[in-house]
Amino acid sequence: MTKLTTKRFVMRKSLIGTNTVITFTNKKEQTYTYDHDAVYAANQEKLESMDCWHKYGNYTNSNNLPTWAREHQVTAE
Repeated sequence: MTKLTTKRFVMRKSLIGTNTVITFTNKKEQTYTYDHDAVYAANQEKLESMDCWHKYGNYTNSNNLPTWAREHQVTAE
């Protein structure tokens, strides 16, 4: 398992299948941890329909954990 720490929620094509657990802290100092592959698997259709996914190969959100990703949250602090 690979661990990654960022300042925003991120889904990346390059991380698919890498068994990565991501921890991020948003602007309100809330920390979230989630399994990238589990979130991708559950939301693959949604992500692949987004323009940013095709144009940049990723989706990010610096404010919060998206509602569609919350059920795959490992921990919240």
